[in-house]
Amino acid sequence: MGHRELELGGADLGELVDSTPWQHDPDLLEARLARDGYLLMRGVLDRDVVLAARDVVADHAREQGWVEPGPTAPMADGVRGQFLGGLPITRDPAVLAALEAPALFDLFGLLYGEPVVTFPFKWVRLVGRNEFTGAHLDRVYMGRGSTRLRTAWVPLGDVPFEQGPLAVCVGSHRLPGFARMHETYGEVDVDRDLIDGIFTHDPLEVIGLFGGRWCTSSFEAGDILVFSMNTLHASLDNTTDRARISCDVRFQPASDPVDERWVGDNPPGHYSRTSGEKILSVEEARALWGL
Repeated sequence: MGHRELELGGADLGELVDSTPWQHDPDLLEARLARDGYLLMRGVLDRDVVLAARDVVADHAREQGWVEPGPTAPMADGVRGQFLGGLPITRDPAVLAALEAPALFDLFGLLYGEPVVTFPFKWVRLVGRNEFTGAHLDRVYMGRGSTRLRTAWVPLGDVPFEQGPLAVCVGSHRLPGFARMHETYGEVDVDRDLIDGIFTHDPLEVIGLFGGRWCTSSFEAGDILVFSMNTLHASLDNTTDRARISCDVRFQPASDPVDERWVGDNPPGHYSRTSGEKILSVEEARALWGL
């Protein structure tokens, strides 16, 4: 994880707890979200629908030369992972059948107890060999709208441990040791403040600074991971030659304000990355914050 070796079941890395048995109990699910900052839900989506969405994305990736032919979508030599967020392929009917499935609306409607909406923008990505996602909060990327916004991480296909599934730092949204991080880094808006959004690429640095424990799981097509904007999360390294294909889908109550960067027929997205202005590295920002 982050090119570090962590022992699964050891002090720094555990396994996520499955909340599927309580999928119809909103009070218990909300209590778990409040305590742990995440919900692992198995088999929420129809496996065949998810695999059909994966086929569409993988076919597009092959056409672009990002992956080689084959059912496992091996990354092409010399090609790094790719971000497909907002591209037309993410609005393909087969892709949306998985990412906007009624089961997702039902789950989030149950959690909120009211009608929900999702952003038209979908964060589809391919994570390549030896790549991983650094530790970050979603809040710094999409904190202008609802404070109740949540993410559903949807693996498009089976993702075993060695292919780099997501990991969360359990309790990082509420544990006292993380307060200073939330008061500084957690208040960042990457477009307004022109600051890079990844807090660190070293998972052990988080534990050393703030405490907590990382937890992860293997995933099968149809499983999802739900977490809040204030839950610190990252991923394990993809140590295979296969692309890890996944998507972040955001949901919020329909009555709440919406972050304007992610809605409309052509969502603008993160404009700071195309403005040409200097982006402050998070290392520089952390030095100013004393972190």
